[in-house]
Amino acid sequence: MPRPVLNIADVEFRAWGHNAGWPAGVNAREDYQAKLGDIGRRLGAQKLGYNVTVIPPRKQGFPLHSHRANEEMFFILSGTGELRIGHERHPLKAGDVVCCPPGGPETAHQIVNTSDEELKFLAVSTRITPDISDYPESKKFGVFGEFADAEGKPQHFRHIGRHENNIDYWDGEPEKS
Repeated sequence: MPRPVLNIADVEFRAWGHNAGWPAGVNAREDYQAKLGDIGRRLGAQKLGYNVTVIPPRKQGFPLHSHRANEEMFFILSGTGELRIGHERHPLKAGDVVCCPPGGPETAHQIVNTSDEELKFLAVSTRITPDISDYPESKKFGVFGEFADAEGKPQHFRHIGRHENNIDYWDGEPEKS
């Protein structure tokens, strides 16, 4: 079992969003930037995911979204910003705790750094898989899953689409031979 203690000063960060080394053809928008520092997996967490997220000044980490299965909690460590939930906006500062329960558009949330300094927070979520995320502003949805293969190695499933592009269940199925 991994050591059950990790100091935030020892968290290793990876870039997310613009300039994060996305595959060719993926055009991440410049206004979406963050650094994510995984904690949960490093400590051996199984039912909760947790990381430290850092959003640069005047940027946002992720689009406005909701989760159908997973619940998220954010604890603001430093900096200031704004929480969007549905059509409401709430100021954020160090020491604030945010609850984002699962649901539909009414629970859609986004954290935006509205200041000239980094915004840093601890993000904790359940790890229910698969999960469906809705993106009400862009009218997209995403299905995300993590499953183990026959050897126990994690395999990731991800599909992002739009409801109007739904195909019939029987589409492409061969006729009985």
